[in-house]
Amino acid sequence: MFEIINLTKEDFCEEDVARVLKAGVEIEGLKEAIFTVIIVDNTYIHQLNKTYRNIDRSTDVITFALEDTKDIKTVPRLLGDIYISIEKAKEQALEYGHSLKREICFLAVHGFYHLLGFDHQTLEEEKVMFARQEALLQSEGITK
Repeated sequence: MFEIINLTKEDFCEEDVARVLKAGVEIEGLKEAIFTVIIVDNTYIHQLNKTYRNIDRSTDVITFALEDTKDIKTVPRLLGDIYISIEKAKEQALEYGHSLKREICFLAVHGFYHLLGFDHQTLEEEKVMFARQEALLQSEGITK
């Protein structure tokens, strides 16, 4: 069970994000998972980044995981929150030459896998996490 909250006045592909995340929950075999996706602007995410990561700039996505390992099997799983900057997503969609739908869905899935304990600090971790992300996005027709 997840909720998508839009703290901006911007329209985005909320139905697609919900569909992809629902598929992710199923693919990952989560019987019950609770998390939130919050759409914010650059100012909001900049403040989060500065306060919690000590990085004084905006970013595209920040996750706050309530679990610190992917081995937890409790039900329900309280995963945490995914914050996505709609402004940064629009910038990156233009920069990478794909749709806003692709970018927002990618960021949501990226945050989802972070909440599940995946990371990309090493090349091996990156390969595993990014392969899962791409497989999920492809399975739902979200292509570049």
